[in-house]
Amino acid sequence: MTQKLKPAKKRFENCPVKVKKANAIIILFDNCVFYFSPLSYLSFINLKVNSKFIKFLFLINLPALDKNTSYLISFLLLFICTTPIFGQVQKDTTALSEIILQASPIKTSIQNTAAAVSFIGRKDLNKSDGVILTSVLNKIPGVYMQQGSLNTNRITIRGIGARSQYGTNKIKAYFEDIPLTSGEGETVIEDIDLESIASIEITKGPNSTSFGSGLGGVIHLFARKTPFRESFGKSVTTYGSFGLVKQSLSAGYSNAKSNLFSSYTHLQSEGFRVNSTYDRKSFNVHGKQKITAKGSLSYLGIFTRLKAFIPSSLNENDFTNHPEKAAATWAAAKGNESSDKFLMGIGYNHQFSEKWSAKTSIFANFRKANEDRPFDILEEKTSSLGFRSTINYKTSLFSLPFEASLGAEFLSEKYDFSLFKNLYLSQPGQGSITGAEFSTIKQKRNYINYFLQIELQLSKELFLESGLALNTTKYSLEDVFQHNTVNQEPPYTFGNVWSPRIGLSYKVAESATIYSAISKGFSVPSVAETLTSEGRINTSLKPELGWNYELGFKGNWLGNTLYTEIALYSTQITNLLVARRTAEDQYVGINAGESSHVGIEFSVNYMLLKTSKWQVTSYFSGTINNFKFKDFVDGNADYSGNRLTGVPNVQWNLGVDLSTKSGFSLNTSFRNVGKIPMNDQNSKYSDGYRLLDIKAAYTFKIQKFLKTELSTGINNATNSHYAASILPNAVGFGSVPPRYYYPGNPKNFYGGITISYVFL
Repeated sequence: MTQKLKPAKKRFENCPVKVKKANAIIILFDNCVFYFSPLSYLSFINLKVNSKFIKFLFLINLPALDKNTSYLISFLLLFICTTPIFGQVQKDTTALSEIILQASPIKTSIQNTAAAVSFIGRKDLNKSDGVILTSVLNKIPGVYMQQGSLNTNRITIRGIGARSQYGTNKIKAYFEDIPLTSGEGETVIEDIDLESIASIEITKGPNSTSFGSGLGGVIHLFARKTPFRESFGKSVTTYGSFGLVKQSLSAGYSNAKSNLFSSYTHLQSEGFRVNSTYDRKSFNVHGKQKITAKGSLSYLGIFTRLKAFIPSSLNENDFTNHPEKAAATWAAAKGNESSDKFLMGIGYNHQFSEKWSAKTSIFANFRKANEDRPFDILEEKTSSLGFRSTINYKTSLFSLPFEASLGAEFLSEKYDFSLFKNLYLSQPGQGSITGAEFSTIKQKRNYINYFLQIELQLSKELFLESGLALNTTKYSLEDVFQHNTVNQEPPYTFGNVWSPRIGLSYKVAESATIYSAISKGFSVPSVAETLTSEGRINTSLKPELGWNYELGFKGNWLGNTLYTEIALYSTQITNLLVARRTAEDQYVGINAGESSHVGIEFSVNYMLLKTSKWQVTSYFSGTINNFKFKDFVDGNADYSGNRLTGVPNVQWNLGVDLSTKSGFSLNTSFRNVGKIPMNDQNSKYSDGYRLLDIKAAYTFKIQKFLKTELSTGINNATNSHYAASILPNAVGFGSVPPRYYYPGNPKNFYGGITISYVFL
């Protein structure tokens, strides 16, 4: 029940914020005061928790806020402040804030870490269709995954990497302790099968000094494990629209000393669009073996074989009227990519004493790939070898808990590629035909990161985090095409890049924390970006640097039934690295100026109902940002002050999940994405869109050890026509219009059956 309003005069007498009443909306509650104005948003909140008053002041200058966005913020804060007065529910739910994060070398809870870190559990992954991570990652505030197709995707965090032409960069990713990011900063996670993932942790912004050049953040995937003292076999079969078939087989074994999990998945799809057939086979094995009372060995292996056709992007007319089409040249060439990839690693953990522990892993990555494109045919080979090692020390410093972690990560990578002419026009209807070779390049990429992380509890309520990292990245290049004549560029390094960080978190109540952090991140150019149009290394190119300033609040309420989180951040990037297009699929990198990334992220998770037979939970999350070019001059064009290309300014998600004791579950997810500037001039925008996904499942036992699940779902239930991905700064050559758009799938259905046999 909502409390009665109190007179504004009394409440504002003790309010430290002077508020003008003209042209403003003032909402007053017993424990909350809100103020909204058209040009800025000011909120003073005075919350009473456990007989203590907690005061927050947020002032955000966001001139671009529209009416709908203002209403959205109003609803969010009103919900956060008034929810504790609603009806009582049971208090035995595990708190999201109590989850211990595993990615950082120093383990801590979400509640206490002085950073915006999001956690995705296995239950969250099960709410999707199990095909790709797009719908899962897009529920995380500040994260935006664009899906051009199952094999063409781009992930951005807080707008970092939004102008990337193809793929994901400026974000680091790991599977366990093994990097998924290449030596030049490109990240591919879409070919990791969801059946092999137990959980995901996402650190947003340059808030982790322990993982190198992740200017946008770090995504950690963790492998599934077999439950303790269980053995099982499992089969998952899914059928869906557009020829979707997924068959997954997994098995596991666990006892007091050993844990083994393995899975095989075959995923096929004909695709919504022409020339979009997809076929992927993957095998995963992960295990852990306790060797001594203080030491354990872990191992991981993933093999992936992929054959995926590429429909590419469309111009506006085709996107509007014929979204099922492929780009004409890609359709004629039957453009596609195929690859074999093998990722492996072995690690050893040892607890020397109560104070000292160490963790070391050695990893390797091998990839052989071929890509048939209208303008050429690319053959490439990649092999890399590296290690990561940390030493932790835990003690008391002046009777206060103290822990430090010192470590290093090294990667050496070889990348060879050859280019051949594509003769598909000479024999129409045959698809790509390999012609004469015209380029062969060998590259070597090396980086090493040294890092130090320290955490100190200054008092019962106050925690200090600090860290420092040092990175050195080196490239070398050989052109070996001209009949054994080698044109070798001298090795080039970007020098030493230092990345400091400091953060403070303060417990204002038993389950409520405020935090602040300052950190510096960087991103080095890729090898392709360092090359000039003549094929020489541009030694004047500099790494992007970014300072991040962050303030946040995390609160757990009502006996762990309500979790709220809000983060305000400002990331200022210098040496802005942009790709200048010189021809189709040809770019050169330039340092073009500065960009500003300012925004708000929020999330609310609330258990609406919990009884002995029913459980209803809800979530509401989103981000509102003001990303722009501060100083951006490209040739004769000045884009300073324009909105950042390739990212929406508003994105929010709303969902309700129902589960029953009888085994029935229903998951609903509604996503709203604002319009996106598609070029640096801001002369072209994509339309905003809304998506509704629904999934229902029923789980039951046929016998004591035999468990079955039937599931069905609808993606894009409202059949929205939208651009699932855009190609920033697309250029039309000659009379051909630019191809900005990757159309999203229309309404599509899926259904599946899961059978598990458990040996206890």
